[in-house]
Amino acid sequence: MPTRRPPRGTGRGRDRVSPPEPGPEIPVRLRLTPKENSFYDLFAKAADNLVVGAALLTELLGTDKDGRAVIAERMRDAEHASDEVTHSIYRQLNSSFITPFDREDIYQLAGRLDDVMDAMEEAVDLAALYQIDELPPGVAEQVDVLVRAADLTAEAMPRLRTMKDLTEYWIEVNRLENQADQVYRKLLAHLFSGEYDAITVMKLREIVDSLEDAADNFEHVANTIETIVVKES
Repeated sequence: MPTRRPPRGTGRGRDRVSPPEPGPEIPVRLRLTPKENSFYDLFAKAADNLVVGAALLTELLGTDKDGRAVIAERMRDAEHASDEVTHSIYRQLNSSFITPFDREDIYQLAGRLDDVMDAMEEAVDLAALYQIDELPPGVAEQVDVLVRAADLTAEAMPRLRTMKDLTEYWIEVNRLENQADQVYRKLLAHLFSGEYDAITVMKLREIVDSLEDAADNFEHVANTIETIVVKES
């Protein structure tokens, strides 16, 4: 007599069909990690663009009024590149489920970095459009401050990944902004000394105002990073 097959599900080792165990979480995390890292890469790229902009300001100082249009065009290209990075950050943020820190802080930091480039581009554009024969000596001091602030920002941005060793960065940028304020006030006193006619004073003040805005915006970037580090610590 043939042996009867045990009923399905009642034989040895088949009393219960175990559900498949959930997959490990690590692969899912790895799929999200590149998105998280991309924010840091984009912030570093935005900071590097500011170094380019500050270098163009330095070139402007050594160029006569006929050569400023070329530098202004190059600065516009740098500003457009900065805008692209800012838009990439916003697009990445809108499509990301996980972010490395608060979304509002990401928006703010991206906007602050872009504000610096906008102010520098405005100063160069005005210098080219107004056809100023010679910029006051104090403008070189403003530019020196901006070059240093740009270098510090670019050096500090990669450390945002770990949120470490950033204190000296924001302290130094704040000190530079105070220095920029002093240079700015001296420049205003020089502009209103009677050496220049009224129209030239108006033109030069717009340029030095834009450079002062750039210094202020570097401080805003540093303050935003300080806020992020404090919140995440």
